[in-house]
Amino acid sequence: MRMLVLGAGLQGSACAYDLLNNSAVTRVILADLRVDALPAFLRPHVAPDGHGRLVPTVLDVRDDAAVLALMAQSDAVQSAIPYYFNLRLAQLAVQAGVHFTDLGGNTEIVLQQKALNGDARAKGVSVVPDTGLAPGMVNIIAQHGINQFDKVESVRMYVGGLPQHPEPPLNYQIVYSIEGVVDYYTTPSLVIRDGQPTEVDALTEIVPVMFPAPTGQLEAFHTAGGLSTMVYRYAHTIPVMEYKTLRYPGHAAIMAGVRQLGLLSKEPVDVQGHRVVPRDVFVKVAGDTLRKPASPDLVALRVVVTGTRGGQPSTRAWQLVDHYDAEHGITAMMRTTGYTLSITGQLQARREIAPGVHTTDECIPPELYFAMLAERGVIISEVDVL
Repeated sequence: MRMLVLGAGLQGSACAYDLLNNSAVTRVILADLRVDALPAFLRPHVAPDGHGRLVPTVLDVRDDAAVLALMAQSDAVQSAIPYYFNLRLAQLAVQAGVHFTDLGGNTEIVLQQKALNGDARAKGVSVVPDTGLAPGMVNIIAQHGINQFDKVESVRMYVGGLPQHPEPPLNYQIVYSIEGVVDYYTTPSLVIRDGQPTEVDALTEIVPVMFPAPTGQLEAFHTAGGLSTMVYRYAHTIPVMEYKTLRYPGHAAIMAGVRQLGLLSKEPVDVQGHRVVPRDVFVKVAGDTLRKPASPDLVALRVVVTGTRGGQPSTRAWQLVDHYDAEHGITAMMRTTGYTLSITGQLQARREIAPGVHTTDECIPPELYFAMLAERGVIISEVDVL
């Protein structure tokens, strides 16, 4: 298998690392505008003569010709580039006749990618958007839960990336993108209520969720994007479906206050004769404060499904708590997100995903996915509801 990974940031690097751990992957091209500062866990795979299995390559993804040239050398493409490039990259992959998957993050773009289904099938390739942690892993688990029931009444998903050693005032640290966090805290969440797609405000309807020690009690609140296209797929079929973000208790109330003060607004204000966007200031100041690369993280996840099985009411739940890999310097967020991207790409290259455009819940076999994660020490377990 010859793989092309677009984006040499945290998730792209983790994806490349996971691919390199599979001996069937003969080459990984890791492409980005800058590839001169690779993390330590990738450096042993780069040969001085440029003929190693890992080939760092300078690329501007806005250069269609250059992107197509690299795609032509690959069996599958995994994109860890910002979501607003995903539609064009998927179009180019279909044109080149190679499999494509991305981290997603914007449901409207995913719906546009869905329009490529006919062309992808004609080329015999698959396109799998929204392939990370949430959306991505959590949707695969949710689909697995749905498959266990004759009739589903509710699906509730909870996911959070958190510091192992929280510090006030927010008890939070940046594990991917401060801009993404702000988007999630300011964009309405689309859920299913009474079988209908319904918008609810972010940071609302806070509920406690208890995890085993040392994680302990967390709080869950609405944020956007986690359901991806499942909100449309299961509208009118499942009465209740929702996604909430997990944080340590008190976080949502503080961020709601920050939002109410206008500090997350995109509307410029006058500050001593200068036009300033409050959100830009918050992103800079809070981002610098909350970025703590030396502080180990964890990812907590739970999916709870209720319904009937064999005519009897039933509730089943699945859970994950993953931790920073200190030996290799790979965060829990990178393990759960980047590894999911890698696994999807490998399944595509092995042709275990049918041609066409599918989200993860539509095409990835849950049991196989769980087994592949377990090989990497990422364990999803069925648990009693706490």
